[in-house]
Amino acid sequence: MSVVGFLLQAVLTSSVSVAMPAGYSPGVAPDTSQIRVQTDSSKREVLVTLGPFQLEDMSGMDHHAMPMDDGAGHDTPVYDFTWPIDGWFRGFRIEVVDGSGNPLPREIMHHMIMVNYDRRQLLYSAAERIMGAGSETGDAVLPKSVGVPVHAGMRLGVYVAWHNATGAPIDEAYLKIALLWSPKNLMPQPVSSLPIYMDVNLEVGGTNTFDVLPGRTEKSYEFSVPVSGRLLGISGHLHDYGVAVRLEDAETGKIITQVDGQRLPDGKVTGVERKLFGVLGRGLKLRADKRYRVVGIYDNPTGETIRLGAMAEIVGLYVPDDMAQWPEVDLNDPTFQRDLVSLAEMGREQAEMDHGAHEAHEEDAKPDAKEGHEEHEKKKEEHKH
Repeated sequence: MSVVGFLLQAVLTSSVSVAMPAGYSPGVAPDTSQIRVQTDSSKREVLVTLGPFQLEDMSGMDHHAMPMDDGAGHDTPVYDFTWPIDGWFRGFRIEVVDGSGNPLPREIMHHMIMVNYDRRQLLYSAAERIMGAGSETGDAVLPKSVGVPVHAGMRLGVYVAWHNATGAPIDEAYLKIALLWSPKNLMPQPVSSLPIYMDVNLEVGGTNTFDVLPGRTEKSYEFSVPVSGRLLGISGHLHDYGVAVRLEDAETGKIITQVDGQRLPDGKVTGVERKLFGVLGRGLKLRADKRYRVVGIYDNPTGETIRLGAMAEIVGLYVPDDMAQWPEVDLNDPTFQRDLVSLAEMGREQAEMDHGAHEAHEEDAKPDAKEGHEEHEKKKEEHKH
């Protein structure tokens, strides 16, 4: 069983939205030409297809330094859709293909995030990121005993950050996401779990990157959980020179758990450790009456400050003791609004380019209008004579 596919991988704000929940109007019309959604009840899958996308070559750019928050990178908008089934979301498969359906390198997808506008995050007043995957993330399926509760009509959205380092531009790229679900009549019913995200430097609607000073750097954030519950499993996200992310008791300093970065000798991070605490009734207990601290650790041997070169977060699946105590979405909350505004403002330039590529593709498939008109006039003349 792999939990990592449900673990969020990217900055909460590296996205764009073309449609928002009721009560919020960013003034951007939805672009439905870039998303197609199909339901296969026999396989218990919802297939989401995004594209086509036109990807320039970015071979010379460090994927950790992608300009994903200024509209200049390969960010897409959040393409919104309505979830069709009552039940539990339990996994996904991802495929990247070209216009002919041939596989493209999976690593050109830097990350993909799915947003749930109808549920907020546990620690932050921001829309839930229900799942995510990065270039190093494999397909993920939870056992049938565990799932993320979803209902028909739930408003979701998905966005992608591309990083094409193939050495050549790609004219048409598509992302296909098969979302697996369990039905509401499944017996015994799955344990309902929700994503939890603990970041050392998150500003909702802003950024979560920070500078890496020469030598050892630690960055931390203190919080309490609004509802007690159990962590079923965790992983994390670090950039190069990242050592570990740990969770500790803020009052005593006692380390509760820690995930280490998987590093090469030069300090390049290739992944982050995963820990599973239990999916059949046991897990790592967090209490609403306690203060916790998440700490990110970096060791920079370059002798120079790496400007905004770090992220550090723990992400996982959380089973609340009482789901009714989970914080509700408040559209009047300025922090939640900042999250929505950040989604609305980024990636429009890339969206316009991709939409133009889609229209050009459709236009190429049509008969040439001028040639068709001339042929019609020629036949009319022949008929006269």
